[in-house]
Amino acid sequence: MAGERKFVTENIRRVLVKEFFMKETQRAGFGGLDIQRTPMGTRVTLMTERPGLVIGRRGATIKMLTEAVENRFKFDKPQIEVVEVENPNLNAQIMAEKLASALERGWHFRRAGHSTVRRIMGSGARGCQIIISGKLTGQRHRMEKFKEGHIKFCGEPKLQWMEEGFAIAKLKAGVIGVKVQIMNPNARLPDEVDIIYKGEPDAEAAPEPVVEEAPFEEKPEKADESVEEKPQKAPKEKKKDKKKQEEKKVKKEEKKEPEPKEEKKTEAPAKEPKPVTEKVEEKAEEEPPKVPSPKEQDLEKEEKTEEPAEEKSAEPAEEKKEE
Repeated sequence: MAGERKFVTENIRRVLVKEFFMKETQRAGFGGLDIQRTPMGTRVTLMTERPGLVIGRRGATIKMLTEAVENRFKFDKPQIEVVEVENPNLNAQIMAEKLASALERGWHFRRAGHSTVRRIMGSGARGCQIIISGKLTGQRHRMEKFKEGHIKFCGEPKLQWMEEGFAIAKLKAGVIGVKVQIMNPNARLPDEVDIIYKGEPDAEAAPEPVVEEAPFEEKPEKADESVEEKPQKAPKEKKKDKKKQEEKKVKKEEKKEPEPKEEKKTEAPAKEPKPVTEKVEEKAEEEPPKVPSPKEQDLEKEEKTEEPAEEKSAEPAEEKKEE
């Protein structure tokens, strides 16, 4: 019995610590608590929507919380770590507190319940259920449920994938309890099974040899092409060699050409003189035509003027004869 009492007292202490943190971090959006005992002490992980409010200015708030946990609940060397919640709409405790605060502000319970369900499902949850119980419309207590998607009520799927949150709304008529259950969007249920057929790997393996054979068949063709191309490349190389030889010969000839020019220059004065007759003929050809004297020019002009005058006088004489 001593061992059982120890477990009971430990769990009671953890529940009291959770309630203490819920009250102290209500404004910051309490999202859960995790307590782990380590050789260095007790590590407390606090999940909140706004971690800045929990830490406080220069860490004053978190220091006060660590002192309260150590002195009031007798934990050895507590170390509080604050973690921000990634998606508050998928945290059951945060959504329960928000729904309770909406009821306290005067929202109708049906309107608040349906809007919370739409908000949770819009964030990607696989399912959710909200239970509101208390004096809703009269003096008699009753309960309302709002459900959507997949919900598990028992078994391993409930323990593994369903998250629960509870909050209280204090109204004039009395206290209203709010319970929110959310299924994790990554939940994998037992009826979701992947069936793998034995024929699938064989069907996939069948085309593999066909794909492998294709390159082996093409390789000899490529080899034949390479063999056929080799004799074609040989004459090209020969042509290139011939062209190179011709270019070399041309360069050698160009280098040799200036040598005979020098010989000509040296031999030029030794040439035999041309005969006198040839020189006389060349001079005659080279002499320019003689320019006529002024008297000769006058005679030529007179002759040219006399000829048209005689022609004109002959023309009227012929006309008279015809008449």
